[in-house]
Amino acid sequence: MHDQDWKPTASWANLRLRGELLQRTRSFFDDRNFLEVETPFLSADTTVDRHLDPLAVTLPDDPRRPVEGRQLWLQTSPEFAMKRLIAAGGQRLYQITRAFRAGERGAWHNPEFTIVEWYRRGDSMREGMRLLSDLVETLLGCGPAVPLSYQEAFRRHAEIDPLTAEAAQLAGLATASGLAVPATLGDDRDEWLDFLLAELVLPRLDTNVPTILYDYPTSQAMLAAVRNEDPPVAERFELIHKGIELANGYHELQDADALRDRVQKANAARRADGKVELPSSSRLWSAMEAGLPDCTGVALGFDRIVMLAARSRSIEEVIPFPIERA
Repeated sequence: MHDQDWKPTASWANLRLRGELLQRTRSFFDDRNFLEVETPFLSADTTVDRHLDPLAVTLPDDPRRPVEGRQLWLQTSPEFAMKRLIAAGGQRLYQITRAFRAGERGAWHNPEFTIVEWYRRGDSMREGMRLLSDLVETLLGCGPAVPLSYQEAFRRHAEIDPLTAEAAQLAGLATASGLAVPATLGDDRDEWLDFLLAELVLPRLDTNVPTILYDYPTSQAMLAAVRNEDPPVAERFELIHKGIELANGYHELQDADALRDRVQKANAARRADGKVELPSSSRLWSAMEAGLPDCTGVALGFDRIVMLAARSRSIEEVIPFPIERA
């Protein structure tokens, strides 16, 4: 440690701005009759995703043996618990809380970060997109978000159809575009889509107003419902502004059997990546079997909102103590 490590990395001006944005967020949801809730940081359940890695915590039965006991997980988002509340009768719920993700550190990432997450019963994907646009407009003073389908974004900025193109075609596009392709990219179609999205599509979106990409490939459905069109699409949407992903939303999956299938596939992908498997059962399954109502949910990275509002280039400028000083 160094003599100055005790000091915050964020300025008082940015911390005051952060506090103002927190107040504005609460006012936004309070004005729309949302109930603010709190759910556990530690849980036996966790989101099972190929690319999201939760932090494991041992809850010792005997404090004299701190490494022996039940394993719990710090949550990557409050999603599972909030959906359980919706299934138990919740109507309009929001939460401003901490989330934790291993292996994420950089200009826009810290392993511990602040997330704003909300669910509203009865909302379609389009209604969820409008609410997200309204919130970001309120926080950043920008114009309304422009909706753009994932398919149209690729057609317009990469001249390829992401819903039908094979991995080889996507790889060929990357080569023809002169992109520096990471050696780790193999024949996984979704990895190629993510690479092309980051390298070709996002840099070409309008930076003056936010964009909401929607109708993702079904292979990227996560916990979103799938709409049976030709080809089918996942009712997932993401808000992008100035090249940065700010929020991810779903018209929520309600089928418990489909959730089980997706968890199995995600754990299989994790095994192939050399990662540990995550819990294959959860209380969310029971809630969905009991009946998860039609709803739409969104998770927004609050620190990134503050970064844009403060015109900061590093998350360290808007949080007092990043992981190196925690």
